[in-house]
Amino acid sequence: MENNHATQVDAQKRVDQIHAFEKELAELENQAIITIAEEQKSSIEHYHKNLLSLYAETYDIDTTTQAKQLTLGMKIASLLGALAMAISIFFLFHQFWGHINTTIQVAILIIAPIALFVLAIYLTKQEKNSYFSKIAALVSLACFVLNLSMLGQIFNISPSPNAFFVWSAFSFILAYACRARLLTFFGIVFFSNFLAMKVGTWSGMYWISFGEKPENFLLAAIVIFLIPKFFSHKNYCGFDVIYRVMAMIMFFLPLLILSNFGEISYLTWSVNFIEGFYQLSGFVLSTMAIWLGIKQKWPEVINSGNIFFILFLYTKTFDWWWDWMPKYVFFFIIGLIALLALIVFKRLRLSSSNERVTL
Repeated sequence: MENNHATQVDAQKRVDQIHAFEKELAELENQAIITIAEEQKSSIEHYHKNLLSLYAETYDIDTTTQAKQLTLGMKIASLLGALAMAISIFFLFHQFWGHINTTIQVAILIIAPIALFVLAIYLTKQEKNSYFSKIAALVSLACFVLNLSMLGQIFNISPSPNAFFVWSAFSFILAYACRARLLTFFGIVFFSNFLAMKVGTWSGMYWISFGEKPENFLLAAIVIFLIPKFFSHKNYCGFDVIYRVMAMIMFFLPLLILSNFGEISYLTWSVNFIEGFYQLSGFVLSTMAIWLGIKQKWPEVINSGNIFFILFLYTKTFDWWWDWMPKYVFFFIIGLIALLALIVFKRLRLSSSNERVTL
């Protein structure tokens, strides 16, 4: 299954290359830079036509712009359908749950997620693009979350952060089995919350209050960021991007919060010193993230680093000048800072392009 998916991704890239080649060739011919004999041109067109037909039939990929647009619509429809079905299951349980005896309740809670999990796996093997399997997988996850919650209420089991670990494990199993990036997102959320709760309990707080200390998420962010580094995702298109983007958000958002609200930090320094420390850390680490993204060719890391660097810069600028500076001067300076950032990013882009041309 993994090899087939990898081939499908490669086939889509090859189709995009063919269309790019056709456009560039037409442009070169229009400018009289190159001339190809009609026989050769016909041979190339015939070869590409057969190749596109083979790819479309074998891998169910998009060979035209219209097909890409329809595929995007199908992805959006499947996402909305999956979310709607999951929410429907949630309200259905709560609407009729009190009218069902305990034995049937337990049976439903156990059978529902397992049956939907098996259905999702079956549909993944039957479909090439797995639209319906992803719907079944998300509904299975919703049932599984309700499963643990409801069973805990039925048998009076004390709430525990370990439930988030179980939910994350189930999410990741479904995500990789059905190649559903949305389920990877849920798995990351559950797992990061579990780690944040554990860090909170290690520091002495009650686990349900883990959100009161933003530093609790820093360890989870580092772990999530490193997962694609140690586990290859070449056969799972886009999974590594989700890990890195989620890790960047979970790491820099706490720093941004602490740079403005130092009193909620674990650190025992003065509030001003804590805020200054996290502001400086935010500037330095977001700059390092941009550098790392450029070096590793990770656009998502570059963009995330840019966004948080600008957020740190603007919040600090607000603290410095908003109260005493005329508003027109303040926004004029903000505009100048934006222009300066634009110049810096343009130079970085030009440097990256020159390096690529040299290579």
